[in-house]
Amino acid sequence: MRQGKNRVIDMTRVAGGTFRMGSNKHYPEEAPIHYVRVDDFWIDTTPVTNAQFRRFVKSTGHVTTAERRPRPQNYPGISPKMLFAGSLVFSPRADITDLRDWRQWWIFLRAADWRHPYGTGSNIHGLDDHPVVHVSYADAFAYAQWTGKELPTEAEWEYAARGGLDGKEFAWGDDLFPDGRQMANTWQGNFPVENLALDGYERTSPVTAFPPNGYGIHDMIGNCWEWTQDWFSASRLQDGDKPCCIPQNPRGVPMEESFDPDQPAIRIPRRVIKGGSHLCAPNYCCRYRPAARHGEAVDTSTSHLGFRCVLREKPQE
Repeated sequence: MRQGKNRVIDMTRVAGGTFRMGSNKHYPEEAPIHYVRVDDFWIDTTPVTNAQFRRFVKSTGHVTTAERRPRPQNYPGISPKMLFAGSLVFSPRADITDLRDWRQWWIFLRAADWRHPYGTGSNIHGLDDHPVVHVSYADAFAYAQWTGKELPTEAEWEYAARGGLDGKEFAWGDDLFPDGRQMANTWQGNFPVENLALDGYERTSPVTAFPPNGYGIHDMIGNCWEWTQDWFSASRLQDGDKPCCIPQNPRGVPMEESFDPDQPAIRIPRRVIKGGSHLCAPNYCCRYRPAARHGEAVDTSTSHLGFRCVLREKPQE
């Protein structure tokens, strides 16, 4: 991907169409299945990489959310000792007993950011072709603007992820491991304490390490979650919508807010993220599917969250 006249470098053109969005078989926020139409668009063939994001930062001087100390007025009631620059890093304890408590394996780590994905002493040397992580929604949005692109809607993202396989469980069919083959960077073993790494990776992987889907797009499933521009709602449909009606190019749903149970005064809007990550496992968070979705607070960055961009009008090449 390059900034400049030819913006379709490293992008794939996806012909628009109608598809069945969502799933009725898994998590409630994926239901109901309903038909959606999208127009033609271009989408990045891979997630934005460390090398691509580095060029953006070098050109613009952008400072990511994780690199800035939070403003106290944005987090009323929060302990002052938590107001430091950092990001969420996967770091499981050895004594995990309850999979409902994510705080047992996520830690808000000082000095963790896109250059230092695991805090002080870590770096991204040799990881130019890995997806950039520790980017908030604002960081992804700023990058998209710099390239003259946008973030995908949830519908565009899901349509592209399916690769023409309408209604299938995964981006490659209905079998998670066809003929025993690892098709994406996900978790094998007992999450979060046993990582067998049968796919060859314990953390992120190069963005073309696994086969592309039917549209030739890589890493729509696994490796890292990806931001979309849609506000998150627990329902797939907006108020007044009906599953029988086919919306054209939907651009989002009414916003819900996330509440920090430890800091109930803090209200943070959420956007939809898609695709799952290298931390998704059969025993926890089976969201390595096109239909799966999750709501992420817009000020959040993590060691397994990245993004890619789209163009909705065909540019002059």
